[in-house]
Amino acid sequence: MANKLRKGDTVTWNTSQGETTGKVVKNQTTPTKIKGHEVKASKSDPQVIVESSKTGAEAAHKPSALKKKS
Repeated sequence: MANKLRKGDTVTWNTSQGETTGKVVKNQTTPTKIKGHEVKASKSDPQVIVESSKTGAEAAHKPSALKKKS
């Protein structure tokens, strides 16, 4: 992604229910777990942890799957 996503940025992403909006919680560069699911993040393959505006649930996404809202 050309624009680096930062904590607090508002982003959108696609889900099976349609487009969802949320905020960036952090950029993850080490493996972690969210709700028991393993997130295989690394420095060479980072993930972005986002929080849904609708549900408050956290999820990890590749930066390319997120679109920054202006």
